[in-house]
Amino acid sequence: MNYILKDENAVYYECGFSCDNEIFLRLGSEAFFLTDSRYLTEAREFIKDAEVVLMDRRDPFKVARELIRKSHIKSLVYNPLEWSVDEFEKLSSKLSISFKKSINFSQKKRIIKDEKELDILRTAAILGAKAFDNFAKYITTDGFGLSEKRLFNVAQNVFGDYGELELSFAPIVAFDENAAKPHALPSSKILEQDMLLLLDAGVKYKRYCSDRTRTACADEFLKFDKFAKFKNSKIQKVYDTVRFAQEASIKKARAGVAASEIDKAGRDVIEKAGYGDFFIHSTGHGVGLDIHELPVIGARSKDVIKENMVFTIEPGIYIPNEFGIRIEDTVIAKENGVEVIG
Repeated sequence: MNYILKDENAVYYECGFSCDNEIFLRLGSEAFFLTDSRYLTEAREFIKDAEVVLMDRRDPFKVARELIRKSHIKSLVYNPLEWSVDEFEKLSSKLSISFKKSINFSQKKRIIKDEKELDILRTAAILGAKAFDNFAKYITTDGFGLSEKRLFNVAQNVFGDYGELELSFAPIVAFDENAAKPHALPSSKILEQDMLLLLDAGVKYKRYCSDRTRTACADEFLKFDKFAKFKNSKIQKVYDTVRFAQEASIKKARAGVAASEIDKAGRDVIEKAGYGDFFIHSTGHGVGLDIHELPVIGARSKDVIKENMVFTIEPGIYIPNEFGIRIEDTVIAKENGVEVIG
């Protein structure tokens, strides 16, 4: 297959290096990494299995067009989500070949992880879990009386290990009613004893992401485990329902199972408890170089799980103006179940 890529993670997967101004071309048996002079030295040092080519800064697509013409190919696959209308017109308008759309074709290529990738993802998960423990320690010693906004900034530093690691995404730190928003933005609300605290965060290791969510009672014994205890009986009931739902989905997940069945297993638990209308997102998503990739673990997903697919299982219940609860782990699919890496 002949194809062109611009997405950084997609390009990194192909050749071991990427930057913010690049084009990757696979033309028959040849591969080319095009970039400008700012990145040439590093590209030549790190890239494998591709020829590094200098771009024309005035016309970034000029060299790409020349290579495509020289190859005499008749068609080129591209992901339309990577291109602006203007960029695609500049590339394609001067070429007399067939351009074939294929949404997320790079993610489809890397949906099953090899053993090296799995080991990297396990390490990312371990580093992420350690950061959850460190953040819990900070809360118990210095966190009470601070706002969500302040603790959001603390979480960025703790999960980034003060500059040693990149984050998978901006962490979510939410108290009580703000936790009822699945992707809550930090507010000025102050953390007090016994408040509900939802934390969703992850780190990158060798560019691969971790992803985890815990919901806990913020007290002097705070731990981000999966057996949280709350003084409020309604919160406790909802929390236990979410935990049972996650357990049901984890139990269902394995190679050969439809992703929609994993979603259904947990959703049935939540619906039976009377909270079906408050589970407002899919059960999970793939994790790898991108924090959200394939497979999709949802009710309408057409994906069938295969061994060594990596994805999250994260049911949640969100009661507006009251509270929200989510429990999330990342898992590796195996023939007889899943390996929970946290």
